[in-house]
Amino acid sequence: MELHLILMFTLCLLFSNKSNGALPEEVYWKSKLPNTPLPKALQELLQPPGNISNFAEVELVMAPTRGKRSTYGTGYWNEELKTVSSNNIMQNETTIYFLYNDLHPNKKMKLIFTKSIKGSKFLPRQIAEAIPFSSNKSQEIFDYFSIKPASKEAQVINQTIEECEAPNIRGEDKYCATFFESLVNFVTAKLGSKIRAFSNEVEEENKKEEYTILKGIKMIGDKQIVCHKERYKYAVYYCHAINATKAYMVPLVANNGSKAKAIVVCHSDTSAWNPKHFAFQVINVKPGGPPICHFLNTDTIVWVPM
Repeated sequence: MELHLILMFTLCLLFSNKSNGALPEEVYWKSKLPNTPLPKALQELLQPPGNISNFAEVELVMAPTRGKRSTYGTGYWNEELKTVSSNNIMQNETTIYFLYNDLHPNKKMKLIFTKSIKGSKFLPRQIAEAIPFSSNKSQEIFDYFSIKPASKEAQVINQTIEECEAPNIRGEDKYCATFFESLVNFVTAKLGSKIRAFSNEVEEENKKEEYTILKGIKMIGDKQIVCHKERYKYAVYYCHAINATKAYMVPLVANNGSKAKAIVVCHSDTSAWNPKHFAFQVINVKPGGPPICHFLNTDTIVWVPM
């Protein structure tokens, strides 16, 4: 009850201070990254103050109403957190992981470019900071969102928080951003203000197609931060930089003629990954073996220095 009163008071302040024109997040972006266009994937997650009470339903792994989404094991250290059965189904239907040697023109792959949560948007900083985001405050989180602790939705929320709280693997620098400004602050603290932000550019989302890689594969960076959108009641991004990783922009065309420019991330050092990681099962290699690559979901952002 006390938390709700605090949030209601904060809402009143936000409405009273609301200015015409650009949203506060857009103004903040310009102040920190004046030469970097705001990516569409982030722009879509901003919302007017009047909508901030509309929280999304947490998408469950393999939710039947949303299609199938690959998770890529963003933590890399604890694949047991993932639902292995869903990954098995995904790999049978689409390409999740593949070897770097397969990243070349004319290679065909079945892909689904998905978004994580429809309707899951950023909260204003004052609201996000007032809502707990910690495993030792799980009951407070469930109470606030009226979630039953034994529900599948609670399980997904706990999983996201566990991923954020888990220790870094060797060579990884990670951070979970629970509001827009914290995402920008983490990236600029690591890469500076002269950076570029990339995300997939696809004509068809949430639809499985067989794509062919075209000529024109371009490496966009060998020092980057990748921010994955998590399954949560509001927008939360898991951002990390991993040593010995390169990002590529890959042109594709589907059998139906639709085109895409998609980002592929390749990891040349997997020696610190969990030996049970799903990638090793799919490709039949071991930690420290050949470079492993994967495409990114459409709401993932890749940041590289200019």
